[in-house]
Amino acid sequence: MNVGIIVAAGKSERMGPNVDKAFLSLGTKPVLAYSLTAYEQCRDIDGIVLVVRKDRVEAAHGVTHMFGCSKVLRIVAGGAKRQTSVSNGLACLDEDASIVSIHDGARPCITPELISETIKVAKRCGSAVAAAKITDTVKYVERGYTVTRTVDRAKLWSVQTPQTFKRELLTEAFALLSKKGITVTDDASAVEMVAQRVRLVPSPLPNIKITTADDLAVAAALLKL
Repeated sequence: MNVGIIVAAGKSERMGPNVDKAFLSLGTKPVLAYSLTAYEQCRDIDGIVLVVRKDRVEAAHGVTHMFGCSKVLRIVAGGAKRQTSVSNGLACLDEDASIVSIHDGARPCITPELISETIKVAKRCGSAVAAAKITDTVKYVERGYTVTRTVDRAKLWSVQTPQTFKRELLTEAFALLSKKGITVTDDASAVEMVAQRVRLVPSPLPNIKITTADDLAVAAALLKL
């Protein structure tokens, strides 16, 4: 069974106080609805666990019903940290879930095709992380605004979501985080601690994350809304 965990429990601090970017309007839908719809339409996804803020659980039920997301198995409350939210989602999985695809609800440009590609690669390699090669020249700054050195961009990738893994690998990685009290910013960082290789899957289309109000306009243009 292939299950998607859509994480939408962040604080949205850069959007301003009391703002939940997952429920902001993007065209005629809330931001979250685009990720839900992509996972719903993906033929390789059997079920979805949605993780939102505790005070948004009821609103999330409304979104799933409004947009006909019948694959949603459970809606659970997240935590203060992203990895806590992912852990809460993992704890809800049925025993027969073998592949887990984790996606940020704030990335509305996700497609069913990219989800399927990460699932295919994860089944073969254990992991599959959507990513894009960095094309800008990158400068490393030790402190302040003075360049320390230029980094070779040919070896650099910008990591996105979905990040898809075999369940036992992901479970082992998150158990290690808990045991050592380590905080990571993405799931691949956790898996890198227990696996020799984490595979990247090139993302063929822009797959931006909504972080500021300006990103809503960019996403609307990319989605041709």
